[in-house]
Amino acid sequence: MPQLPRLPRIRRLLAAGLAALVLASTAHAPAANAAPAGAAVSTDAAASATVTAAAARTAEQRRTDRVRTPKLRWYKCYGWAQCATARLPLDYDDPDGPTTEVAVLRVKARDPQRRIGSLFVNPGGPGGSATGLALAAPMFLSSSVTERFDVVGIDPRGVGFSDNVRCFTGTRAQTVALRPLTTMAFPVTAAETKRYLAASRKLARGCSTTGRPLSGAMSTAETARDMDVIRRAVGDRKLTYLGFSYGSVLGEYYANMFPDRIRALAIDGVINPSAWAGTAATRTATQDDRLRSADGAYVALREIFRRCDAAGPAYCEAAPSSAGKFATAARRLKAEPIDFGYGLKLSYADFVGTTLGLMYSTMAPELVGMFTAAVHMITSPAGATAADVAAARGVVRRQLGRDFQYLNDAEAYAGVMCTDGLHPAKMSTWPQRAARADRRAPYFGRAWAWASAPCATDAWTVRDPDAYRGPFNRRTSATVLIVGSFHDPATAYVGAKQTAAKMPNSRLLSSDNWGHTAYGTNECVTASIDAYLLRRALPARGTICRIAEQPFSVPLEEGMEPFSAGATGPAQRVTGTKEQIAARGLPAAGGPKQLPPVSSGLPGVVAR
Repeated sequence: MPQLPRLPRIRRLLAAGLAALVLASTAHAPAANAAPAGAAVSTDAAASATVTAAAARTAEQRRTDRVRTPKLRWYKCYGWAQCATARLPLDYDDPDGPTTEVAVLRVKARDPQRRIGSLFVNPGGPGGSATGLALAAPMFLSSSVTERFDVVGIDPRGVGFSDNVRCFTGTRAQTVALRPLTTMAFPVTAAETKRYLAASRKLARGCSTTGRPLSGAMSTAETARDMDVIRRAVGDRKLTYLGFSYGSVLGEYYANMFPDRIRALAIDGVINPSAWAGTAATRTATQDDRLRSADGAYVALREIFRRCDAAGPAYCEAAPSSAGKFATAARRLKAEPIDFGYGLKLSYADFVGTTLGLMYSTMAPELVGMFTAAVHMITSPAGATAADVAAARGVVRRQLGRDFQYLNDAEAYAGVMCTDGLHPAKMSTWPQRAARADRRAPYFGRAWAWASAPCATDAWTVRDPDAYRGPFNRRTSATVLIVGSFHDPATAYVGAKQTAAKMPNSRLLSSDNWGHTAYGTNECVTASIDAYLLRRALPARGTICRIAEQPFSVPLEEGMEPFSAGATGPAQRVTGTKEQIAARGLPAAGGPKQLPPVSSGLPGVVAR
């Protein structure tokens, strides 16, 4: 999702340095519980669409059924997987015209005699690598699922190992143009705002010119059509799908475009598709004014502070008055960033962006408490000792590196978001919109609002005429399982409630775990999704999956350090957001794809 969603790499290094500062003397226990946050269910303007479901199904079926089934020439890759590519129409209205190549990876079922079929997966983003997530299947999916399914990932067009969208002529041009977007989480000062707007406009114009024609054919609808063709190519009569975060949008689009081709479809960390795409009534709103991710993050942060103060300083290093410490640190960082040396500074925007990144973890309460205490210590009059600051600076220095690859993360993200949705007309209005969002959802409103700035229609002029914008209330051939977490900082719980109310054949499963998405971190959710995928068994209506362990329940000196590396290989179970898991499967420049040691520590990439 949004492009705070992609926390700049330099900020992740700063977060690691501050984490090292505190972890040198403090350890933490795993996180857990929260109370549900109520939210009103909005109506779907698309419900009154005049096009009948039967006509829409026929139209989409005609589009994909006219495309010849590609022959996937599988070859062994990365130790335990198979890889293939397929050339698919750039425009499904012209099946014999120009094509784009998509990458496909599968991990075969471990019990082929009892194989059910293929399970398609997507980690989110947009821009996350589905091939990377499929490769990691043995490490995040339950063994009962990997025994019975071939796990298949398709990198969306423009993304990962599929043909990449490139909006600039080369790495230097891209780096120079996008530097403000990659070196600040979001703008705060007038000078920063001017630079950020200029870079957003360069990204939009580059994708509207140099990035064509692929940038005009990257909507989620195109990826849904690609998935329908590949479903046929792997021999499945109907789709079985598990999508996370933005991957829920892909699942929702497929379900409404091909409602009679669903065997089982589970989505975790759910986005309301009408809010994602926009309607006639909301077309002038920024995307997060519709999605309200910032609101969800702020509600979660307030709950963390409440629990921290209730537990006390023996259990949470930011207590007492944790919210006050956070506000004081934020205020002082606005006035003067922390200088780590080596050209690295921690600003107010870095502080907010890193906090949001920490909240993606299942250990969000402890991690945010740790970070709040660390920054307050450094910005307080007493300050940290010279040794403390030197230790933090050393972590940053060791992780500095160079990378001359052409990385198209920003283009991939914007290429989907900007072609999918309706966005305000004038980029010049974003500063006012962001300030208004921050008043609604302090700290995070500004961060999420700026994510969609490149999509302003006076800058992003390339369009996908075949983008899908509803309706999103089709009755599907199988019940859709919708999973929402009460304290998700990116895909607010209200999105799951709204989507469940919208889709007539769906079941909502609620979760009280912390972090972004629940599968693999909440045993109840994991078991429920597994049962649904394997047997199409649904949880009872109104089920709430609760975690027994509460945050801040173990004294600090007794907690286990969260930043421990695990073993590699397909036997090691991984937790984290699914885009992080997918990213671990991506290769270094010029190297083979490998899965490095994993941990449950700081998120590496922030995205929906």
